This record gives sequence, structure tokens and C-alpha cells, in this order.
Amino acid sequence: MNQEPAPVKTQVLQDVFDSAFTAIHQALEGAKPQLKPREVGIITRVGTGIAKVSGLPGVGFEELIEFPGDVLGIAFNVDEEEIGVVLLGDYWHLRAGDEVRRTGRVMDVGVGEGLLGRVMDPLGRPLDEGGPVASSGRLPVERPAAHIMDRAPVTVPLQTGLKVIDALIPVGRGQRELILGDRRTGKTAIAIDTILNQQDQNVVCVYCFIGQRASAVAKAVATLREKGAMDYTVVVVTEGNDPPGLAYVAPYAATTIAEFFMEAGRDVLIVYDDLTHHARAYRELSLLLNRPPGREAFPGDIFYIHSRMLERATHLRTELGGGSLTALPIIETQAQDISAYIPTNLISITDGQIYLSPSLFELGILPAVDVGKSVSRVGGKAQRAAYRAVAGDLKLAYAQFEELETFSRFGARLDENTRKTIDHGQRIRACLKQQENAPVSVPAQITVLLALSGKLFDEVPLNLMTDAEQALINAAAKLPAEVRARLESVEKLSDQDREKIVQTARDTLAPFQPKLEDKLGANTKSQTGDKSEAETGEKPNSVPAVKPENKTEIKPKPDSKSEDKTDAKTRPPLVSKKDVKADIKPKVEPPAQGEDKEKSEPGEKS
Repeated sequence: MNQEPAPVKTQVLQDVFDSAFTAIHQALEGAKPQLKPREVGIITRVGTGIAKVSGLPGVGFEELIEFPGDVLGIAFNVDEEEIGVVLLGDYWHLRAGDEVRRTGRVMDVGVGEGLLGRVMDPLGRPLDEGGPVASSGRLPVERPAAHIMDRAPVTVPLQTGLKVIDALIPVGRGQRELILGDRRTGKTAIAIDTILNQQDQNVVCVYCFIGQRASAVAKAVATLREKGAMDYTVVVVTEGNDPPGLAYVAPYAATTIAEFFMEAGRDVLIVYDDLTHHARAYRELSLLLNRPPGREAFPGDIFYIHSRMLERATHLRTELGGGSLTALPIIETQAQDISAYIPTNLISITDGQIYLSPSLFELGILPAVDVGKSVSRVGGKAQRAAYRAVAGDLKLAYAQFEELETFSRFGARLDENTRKTIDHGQRIRACLKQQENAPVSVPAQITVLLALSGKLFDEVPLNLMTDAEQALINAAAKLPAEVRARLESVEKLSDQDREKIVQTARDTLAPFQPKLEDKLGANTKSQTGDKSEAETGEKPNSVPAVKPENKTEIKPKPDSKSEDKTDAKTRPPLVSKKDVKADIKPKVEPPAQGEDKEKSEPGEKS
């Protein structure tokens, strides 16, 4: 083989180097150094979740500041000489004298369809094993709420799958319904059940955990995954050991994620669990930054931080996509005190509240919703017409039952109507009970409520109510498809559908009702007792009547007044009863016919 001469190879290599150096030389000649001013500050003090920074004269309110170690902070206090910064990450490595820089932007969060099914923190960092979070854009966490003219009325219901809420305290799409109660009364369970019921309803759910225990977060996420609800849910988490700054920005970041789907024309449900921790985190930051405290040591703008967030929940007009954002904030009360500072603030901000009673929870009445203290200010406007037809008088009947039940505990004797009212109320309470993570469909709820309003459950014994209700729910699933479709629509309940459902309920509940022989036996027994009472003239187990003695009647003389006055002067101070009986000889009337003389003349007998 002929080899190429070495001088030729050297020449080719030389040409390559010459062209490379020529390009570098041209690039250097074209490059012009530019000086960009950059503001740099110095950390003067580091506290628990906050830092004081000097310098940065041009920093703005709520602007992001970059600290060493890729830690971000929000400028909270912009004073003349120093800046109070809320830290959004681990700050143990920060020291006084470290350099900080401005970023020129406010805090934002990634949004997009890729967030569905993911668990992340408010900064968009993944907390699951799904890798980096795929976002299609970024939006600031603090955004103005929709204008009044951009909003539409709340008319479409948001079904929770819980009979007591859908029937008595309806929630509409675009509404803000507060869930409050003492610790461990089932507040999170109601939120989880509501998310589970949104499957196949074209509703996106956002669950925001604020300062919760890691075990509680893991349990809730595992339940959502097991039921297949993570496919349409985004979970934003701040744990109890996270800095208070993350707990403060978490609900705003979650609201921005929910608004992205709302502005795309979709219905969204967001749960804040819970805003008590959010208020405490803000109080901690405010006190550390030397803001003046107010009632219960909360700062004066504690109302505003919640109102500006919950005002972003709304129902947009059709021209703007027609999307909606429904908010379910959760608040923890202490010792059933719903008149505390934070609960009353949120009650005044929201459109109603669902109160969970610890006493009902201890009695095993789950969900422990206190119907008397719960209210929905949207009410029937956000309820299907079929619900209004079958559950219109249910709340009044249940309230009457609770009053009579309290009265009957005193052992008072009840008449027949009162007893029937109490029996009917007990069936209402039994039907409103529901197991956790078991939402009930709309046709099944309407069937059960229609049977309740028709008093078809009144003949069912209380110990068989659970089985009877489950059998009726199973029977509702076998209703004709066109009937179930009409029940889930906005149409009113027709007479034909009502008759069909009532007949189905009668046939289903018949095996659980007492047999005819048992009723006849009970009636025969009662008639026998009535007959014996009529023959003997005495009630069974009654005490025999005692004839009253014939009392003597003393008729005073016409001038008895003057005699009494003279006798009072001459009478001794103490006179025994025997002496009085011996001295006074009353005029005895003749004895009544058929009575013994001894009974009619007690003076002679004595």
C-alpha cells in the first residue's frame, strides 16, 4: 500500500489550526466588554426562618433574593436601613456576612398538565419518585382575583358523595365552603371523600397540605393512589419540619396551579389543609420580623392574607372559558370554640361552613356533621332539582327530631305523634351515616332520600338500617339507564320517575320490615290489654283506687267573727290537737246513702 507523505499530513493539520485561531481572533475582536451593575447585599443576622440583610437599595416588596447554597428568600420588610427576608429553604449554613443578590422577579411556580399526578413542594421541587416536574410555564404565586364583572353565578353543584352534605348543605362549583371542627373529627376525611367522588366528573383537584405530619400526608397520598384519584390531582406539600416561609407561600402556590386549569375552562377543586397552620406560620414570621402584634398575637393583616387568597375562587363567565375554582379551606378549632379569632375570620370570608361535632364523632355518627351549625349560603341554587324535591323538608324534620330527642331524655311521657317523629328522625340519622372513602352516587342518594321522605324506612328496625340502606343503594344502581340519566341532569323529578323509584324502594325494603303475623300479634296483645282494662275498669299493673274519706264540714255561727276575736284573747297560747278535737263539736251532716256511719262520724269513732 502506498502511504501518504508526512509533509502533506502536517500541512492539513496546520490549515485546521489556522482556521480555528482565525475564528477565535474574529470573535475576540467582535466582543465588546459590557459592565452590568449588580446589587449585592450582606447578611447582618439570621433567625428562625428569617434573615436581616443590609444593602440592596433597589429591592422591591416580595422580590426574590438569592442566598448562598441556592436558597431563596422573599423580601417581607423593606425598611430604610435593612431588609427583613423570609427564607424558603434550609438556612443552617447561612452566616452573618454572607453575600446575597437580587433576582429582579417575584416568586413564581411552574404550571401545566404535567403536574397532574405529582407530589411537590411550593417551589416546584418533586417529592415523589417521578423525576423532575414537567411544566409548560410559570405564573406568580400572588395574583389579583377575578373582577366582579368577570364572574358568573354559582349554579352547578359539586357533588361530594356524602349524603348529609349533598342533601342538606349543598356545595356549588365556584363556592368557598369552610370545614371546621376540633382535632381528629374527620375534616380531612371529608376532603378526601370529595376528591374521590370527582372521578369521571372532569374536575381537577389540588390538595395543599400546610404544616402537616409526614405520616398523615403519606396516608392521604396512598389513599388517593389506591382509589385512582391521583390521575386528576396535584398535591402540594409542606411538612411540619419545613421552614415557616414555605408553609406561608404554599396555599398561594397551590391556588396559582388551580387557576391555570380554571382559566383553561375546567372545573377545579382546591383543598387547604389547614389554614390554622398557615395563620400560625404567618404569626411566627411577623413576630420574628418585629411586626406589631394584635389579637392573639396575630398581626393586623391576618384577615387580608386569607381573604385575598380565597377571593380567587370563583366561577368565570362563559366568554372567559366558564371555568370554576371551588375552595374547601379547613380550620381546626379548640374545645368547640367556633367564635375564636381565625374561625370567625374565615366564616365571614367564605360562603358557608360545615361544622364537625366531637360529641357526634364520639357517638359513632360519621361523618360527624352538626346540621344545626352548618350552612351553605348558596343553598338550593347549587342543588339539582331532584334533590330539592326529595330533601326539602329533611333538614327541618331532622332539627325537630334533635329537639324532641333532647326532651325525651328527661323521661317525659311522649304521645304517639312525638314518638313517630323521634322514630323517623332516628332513621334519618341512620341513613345519613356513611363509611369513609365510600362516596355514594347521585341516583343512589336520591333513591335513599326519596325513601326517607316517604317514611319507607320507618318500619325497618334500627339494627337492620345499614343492611337495608345498602340493599337500596344496590337496587338504585339497577334502575333503567334513562332514569339514572335524568336524575343526574338538571331536570325536575317527574311523577313517573318518582313512582318507579318509590316502588323499587318498597320492594327492596319489604324483606327488612316486620312480617304481618308479628304486627297482628302485637295488635292482638294490645287489644287484649285494652279489653281487660275495659272489663275490670283498671289499667294493668295499676294501683287500686282508694275511696276518699268523707270530710266533715264545720259551719260557723253568724256571729263567729266576734266570738273568734274574744276566744283569741282568752285562749291559752298552746293548745294540743286532741284538746281542740275534744272541745270542738262540729255539726255533722247526715251520712251519704250507702256509706257506713262510722266513716261519716269520725268524732264518735275517736
